[in-house]
Amino acid sequence: MSASTPHIAYFISPHGYGHASRAAAVMAALHRKQPATCFDIYTLVPKAFFEDSLEGPFEYHSLLSDIGLVQHDALHEDIPNTIQRLNAFLPYDPNTTRDVATQLQARKTLFVISDISPLGIHCATEAGISSVLIENFTWDWIYQAYTETHPAMRPHARYLHDIFLQADFHIQTQPLCAQKDSDLTTDPVAREPRTPTDTIRSQLNTKPGQNMILVSMGGIPEEHSFLSNLQQIRDCDFVIPGIGSQPTREGNTLTLPHHSEFYHPDLVAASSCVIGKVGYSTIAEVYHSRIPFGYVSRPTFRESPPLAAFISENMPSMSIPPESFRSGDWLHILPELLKTTAERTARPNGADQIAAFIETELPSARPQG
Repeated sequence: MSASTPHIAYFISPHGYGHASRAAAVMAALHRKQPATCFDIYTLVPKAFFEDSLEGPFEYHSLLSDIGLVQHDALHEDIPNTIQRLNAFLPYDPNTTRDVATQLQARKTLFVISDISPLGIHCATEAGISSVLIENFTWDWIYQAYTETHPAMRPHARYLHDIFLQADFHIQTQPLCAQKDSDLTTDPVAREPRTPTDTIRSQLNTKPGQNMILVSMGGIPEEHSFLSNLQQIRDCDFVIPGIGSQPTREGNTLTLPHHSEFYHPDLVAASSCVIGKVGYSTIAEVYHSRIPFGYVSRPTFRESPPLAAFISENMPSMSIPPESFRSGDWLHILPELLKTTAERTARPNGADQIAAFIETELPSARPQG
């Protein structure tokens, strides 16, 4: 890497894959504007995720950047364990923040982006470097919902609230959970598909004209009890990522390992509809693919109701209660869900809106020469 290579640091929460997906979409949009930029990615999200998602240069730095929420599974959080881990992580270790800030300075970092890791903002402040917060919710807002039943959350919510306020620029992305004063509000941010739909369907051995249903729980492994029921739906092929160590086909059902040869946005774009949990990256990818969404809400997650409201108002969709999803009862709504349609007009990708804003507002991000 040349000493003159421009560096942008990106601190990404490892809570699920929604933050990493949104960050990858923004990095790709910025790479299109300035291909030589190298992103220094600080996170515990596996490096392979970014190798799959990014075509431009980046360097990976394994760092616990965030705790987020510890989860039992895709639909249930573990608050006592979350508090235990927050107690060990906050306040930040000054030796760690000093080392990271020194590294940011040594690499002549142009600016720091955080999604939604407050550690990045804290280190940017310590290094005297501008910071950009990108969010549709922040952890202090999430933690506040638990402070009545778990008072130990209060100091963590206050601590992180003060750090989030230190960001020099604040960008919010639809679907929003809590509207705040910000410098920019964008459309949903999604990674772009790369492979034509016909090619993906052919590689998946889906017959022309056959409905293809993608069942996605956002990268968190799940044991699905309804798999045997799928054989009864003869006019649909089902593709289910996140199961097993290799692709396995049984009749009309193909299960894929979490890290497979198929790029997730390509799977979404090739689908007739998606069944999945309410999570940012799934919502954004389905929204831009303009296909029906059978969405599974998480009633105890504070962000779930506003996300579900956005889906209901802006996307062809049907709500699936968690118990109906687990039992397979949702199969009865498939014919009706497949009949719903969305307007075919292309919608702006929030990633491009963010890249344009950064190029305008942060002179160091503009192409040189």
